[in-house]
Amino acid sequence: MRNSVKTSPPAHFRGVNLGGWLLLEKWMTPSLFAGLAATDETTWCVELGRPMATARRSAHWEQFVTRDDFAWLEEVGINAVRIPIGHWILGPPYPYHPKYGLDPHPFVEGGIDVLDRAFNWAAEHGINILLDLHAAPGCQNGFDNGGILDVCEWHTQEEYLAYSVELLGRLAQRYRSAPALCGIELLNEPRWDIPTELLKDYYLRAYRAIRAHCPPKRVAIVFHDGFRSHREYLGFLQPPRFKNVLFDVHRYQCFDRGNLDMDIHGHLDLAGNAWRLEADAIQSELKLPAIVGEWSLGLELSDVSLWAQEMTSRALQHLDRFQKDTAYRAFAATQLLAFEHYRGWFFWSYRTETTPAWCFRECVERGWLPPRFQ
Repeated sequence: MRNSVKTSPPAHFRGVNLGGWLLLEKWMTPSLFAGLAATDETTWCVELGRPMATARRSAHWEQFVTRDDFAWLEEVGINAVRIPIGHWILGPPYPYHPKYGLDPHPFVEGGIDVLDRAFNWAAEHGINILLDLHAAPGCQNGFDNGGILDVCEWHTQEEYLAYSVELLGRLAQRYRSAPALCGIELLNEPRWDIPTELLKDYYLRAYRAIRAHCPPKRVAIVFHDGFRSHREYLGFLQPPRFKNVLFDVHRYQCFDRGNLDMDIHGHLDLAGNAWRLEADAIQSELKLPAIVGEWSLGLELSDVSLWAQEMTSRALQHLDRFQKDTAYRAFAATQLLAFEHYRGWFFWSYRTETTPAWCFRECVERGWLPPRFQ
């Protein structure tokens, strides 16, 4: 991994997530899960067993995101990537969970070498990296993206909490001199019913672990809202005691019945008006800059859901191909204009196998997103 003088992070992030690469999600890469009962990376590794999982995982690491992809991102003007990782990124030992079965360390090793390469590629192409703890031990949200579907136990054991803090400190130490590192996100999407005070305590512990290695001038610390109002964090992690802290919100329009029942004009109104005003209110009231760490052009829940395929959207019903393309372009532009009110944004995600509205590269190539972001 290269060590060189770190350039200043951009004043405004225009970024993309590298989801489905170092952390598997079935809906993003269904080919990897074909013929398996597995629903997430944990059960995928357990079901395949270490030798077969290692072979498939290694091939996926090599092919799904490459140096050429970083070159393409630089060419279109993207200045940052958010890289989701699992708590097993550094290899064993890590806390055991009953879902692992007989093997206490079922996850494929070697992901840290892939992450090292990503830092080198990012430095080569002038792209910043926001490192994101996406799957914590015990799973923090019960989603497949948390590592174990339908399990949410991260907050129930001190071992899980302490390991998460320790891991963030070790990653901060490893990458503190990496020129591409611009931020570390403490935890992705902790579930809404985890007590806010417990989350705050964890965020404070993690902040201290990272700041022991990464000064605020170089590295931002990012915390997610945990699917609750920003007002629950008023007065939290405030300057001057805490420096270079960013608040993360994720904004989608396909996960509840109210969104699915709207036509495309309703979606445009929500993004262009309510979300624009919300951006200003969050940052003004919280007195912290904020980012939209995830968003997409997704309007169909069935594209991403393992449990609700029967819930369909009205947004694109009865539209011909030209009208659908126009709708996607309008939805993209309206969201971008709203999210420019934040400190930055990261589209979810760079690449998917079967869902164009969630695939940044395909959205650009289809003309739904702009050809350049500068």
